Amino acid sequence: MKQSSEGRHDDDDASLSEFLASLMDYTPTIPDELVEHNLANSGFQSPDFRLTRLVAVATQKFVAEVATDALQQCKARQAAVVKDKRDKQQKDKRPILTMEELSKALREYGVNVKHQEYFADSPSTGMDPASREE
Repeated sequence: MKQSSEGRHDDDDASLSEFLASLMDYTPTIPDELVEHNLANSGFQSPDFRLTRLVAVATQKFVAEVATDALQQCKARQAAVVKDKRDKQQKDKRPILTMEELSKALREYGVNVKHQEYFADSPSTGMDPASREE
């Protein structure tokens, strides 16, 4: 039984080494310099560049998940608005993401965002005054 446990450990090490090596060929969306800067500001230092790349990939995944969740909430809100105003057609069906939706999505991941209310938090901000529905 001890041998199978050691064999599995060797497989895990090989898989981890292969994954870390593949990180060198991958270019994440978040620049390595930005990740290095933020890691240095938080007190993290490592000579292994693969760790920096691993943090960049994890950060990219986190941002993508939050953005996807916020977009789903935005689409649900806009679908509810359309149901309320069935007789009027919306000319512009592009999603308009609000800070409230982004805050809700971040809250699901344990990040609490407090922001000051601004006039620009209204979904109709920046739209042509003739196309605003009030």
